[in-house]
This record gives sequence, structure tokens and C-alpha cells, in this order.
Amino acid sequence: MLSVRNRTARLQLSDGIGYTADQRTLSVFGRRDCCPYYNEPVSAVLHWTERFYSEVSVRSKYGDPIQKRIRTKTLQEVNDIIIGRPSKQEDDDDNQGESGGSGGNKGTLILDATCAPQNIRFPTDASLLNEARLNAEEIIDVLHENGLTYGKKKPRTYREKAKRQYNSFSKSRKKSIKSIRKAIRRQLGYLRRDLGIIDRIIEEHSDCLKHLPKWLQDRLPVIRILYAQQQEMFDSNSRRTDNRIVSLSQPWVRPIVRGKQNADVEFGAKVEMSDVDGFLRIEDLRWDAFNESTTFQDSVENYRKAYGYYPEKVLADTIFRTRENIRYCKQHDIHLNGPRLGKPTSDPELRRQEQRLEWIESGERGDIERRFGISKQNYSLGRITAKLQHTSEVMIFLSVLMLNLQKRLRLLLRFIFSFYFESNILLLVQ
Repeated sequence: MLSVRNRTARLQLSDGIGYTADQRTLSVFGRRDCCPYYNEPVSAVLHWTERFYSEVSVRSKYGDPIQKRIRTKTLQEVNDIIIGRPSKQEDDDDNQGESGGSGGNKGTLILDATCAPQNIRFPTDASLLNEARLNAEEIIDVLHENGLTYGKKKPRTYREKAKRQYNSFSKSRKKSIKSIRKAIRRQLGYLRRDLGIIDRIIEEHSDCLKHLPKWLQDRLPVIRILYAQQQEMFDSNSRRTDNRIVSLSQPWVRPIVRGKQNADVEFGAKVEMSDVDGFLRIEDLRWDAFNESTTFQDSVENYRKAYGYYPEKVLADTIFRTRENIRYCKQHDIHLNGPRLGKPTSDPELRRQEQRLEWIESGERGDIERRFGISKQNYSLGRITAKLQHTSEVMIFLSVLMLNLQKRLRLLLRFIFSFYFESNILLLVQ
């Protein structure tokens, strides 16, 4: 993290991690202006570095990353306090139990799912393979610098030829299917050669990977999985594979098919949320695509555990209306929006009433869609810029928490101003 030139001094901190400081040139995170003691003696630089480390260190005194100090469970509990959600109640005989009970249900629960896209480059097979090839070549360079390659010369990787071929492909305006497959085949060949070189080095020196930086050690298994996936898709001439990697730096991200007008496929976490009285709550968050209808009953049960009763009605998308979920709602006396199963009624008056009810409930269900739009536009849910899996999840929870906090503060200010103006009006009347 610290770039060092000329005279350097070694700083050994209390946790055993050493850092270097330079009297003339010291840059933190690639920026010289970050250091207020840029032209100061080494002692001042060391003092600032230790102070900087103690304030924004990536490690706590317990050895845990600072990002992991904030847990998603803690944020969920804070969010429940903001929205006024009661703590989970224990099941007892006085509650409704499994049967629900007629007339005992209260409230409206709105359910829907959305995707929180990660801030990654749009993945194409050729670009992913080219990036993997560059990382593999960097691994070979590091191993060669440490004298671990077999022979005196650096192993031949044809990197210049591979770079020319990929640049020629990427700059072409119209890419035919034939040219795409040709570019993928070439990049697969170069990457296969690089991985073979790395495997031969590992066979001769079993502990050679310890010379690599931490990020390259983590990147190598991802490159192998990416190569296996791309080779399988190339051989079968298909565009689908299980657990497909779309980013080498964030291998946990998966493609989520949404079918939206502006983005058919999004890359990020799929989040199912519930809306009660205009406040959002995350019910489920996963990095792989899942059918949200499978979590319907869990969301309703969480509502019952929190409030002590089932919701009077549940407003959800069509995908939630499976036979199992409809049977579950009928068993607990819950109204689920949408048309009933089977043949439509022949009574025109009843049919108009059902259509009008569907129209009204679709407008009520649109509240959660509006909340999604606000959170993506104003609270960073539309572009998750965090780089780690945990910090990305924390950012998603924080987006929802800030949206609810803003609504709670707006309601509080509305109450204060209404009370103030009513008091002034009463004084004027008197």
C-alpha cells in the first residue's frame, strides 16, 4: 500500500505488520496528498503512518477486518427498531398457532424481489479470458523473478501475439458469431498454455505460491474455474453453465435474469424485501438466482412471529402465486391478491368486481416498486461499489436502513410542524 523510493525506514507496529516510510516520497493508496507530512523527516512520517494506521486500519485489535465489525444481523436489528417492528414473540397457546383463526389477521404485507447490481464491467467471454490470461502471465512473471521457473529463460507465453489478437477483436465494430468463437478459442489456447506452465512450476516447487501476492494466490483458483467453465461452454457451443463466474475480482457475483426492459440480465445479489406500512425490510439476500416463491411462507411466518398474528392480506407478484402458496394462504385465512385459479366466473358483475379489486391491489403493490426505485436512485442500491462480499451485503442493508430512516424522520417532522402550526392557529383564534 505504501510506495517507497530512496531512503526508507521500517515501521513495525504492535500487531507485527511492517510498513515502510520514505523521507522524500511517501504515498498512501497511490496518493501523495494523503500524507500531511510529505516533506517532513522520517520520524514525523512514521508518527503520521502509525496514527493513520490506528484510525483507518483494516485490522482491529482482535485481528478481524474492520469491514466485518458491522454485521448484517446488527443492521437488520437496527432497521427493525427504526420501522417499529416488534421483537420476535414466542409461540404460545394464546396466539393463533398454525390455524390462524378467522378475524384475527391484521395488516398488509407486500412482497417483491429485486437485484442490487454490482459495479463491475459487463462480462463477455473474450474479455474474461483476456483478463485471466493477463493474471496468469503476471503469476509467471513473479515466479520467474524468484528463480522458480524451469531454466534460465522466462517461459514463452506469446503474450504480445495474444494482446494483438484480442485488441484487433475488441476494436472491431461488428462482431460476428464466427469471429467471437475464434477469439474465444485463441484466448483459451493461450490461457491453457499459461496454466500448464504454472502447473509445471508447482510440480517442481510445491511451495512456490507463497511468493505470490495475496490477491494472486486467491485469483489462481478462480482462473482455473473460469477456464473450465469457458472450455465446457465452447465445446458444447452453449452460453449457460452452473455457478458462472462473471468477475475475476468478485467471483461470488452471479448473473440474475430479470427480464426488464433496460436490462435483461443483471449482475449482483438478489434481494427479497417486504413492505409494511411503507417501510422496507430485507427478508432474504442471496448471490445466486432463486425463485422467490419458495421464500413466501417464511416471510409470512416471520411477520407472524414479530407481530403475533398473520397479515390480513398479502400483495405479491404473479410468481408468488403457486398452488402451494395459495393453499397456505387459504389455510391461514390470508387474502392473496391476483386472479383465482381455474376457469373465470361467468357472472359479469362478479367478474367486474374481481377486476376492479385486482386493479386496486396492483396499485397498492406498486408502493414497494416505488421504494425500490428511490433506494436505487438515491441510496446507492442501484450500483453497489463495494469490493468484498461482506461489505457489499452491508451496503445493501445500509441502503434499506437509510431509506427507512429518512421516512421515519419525515413523519416526525410532519408531526412537529403540524403541532406547531395548530398551536399558533389556536393562539390566533384566542
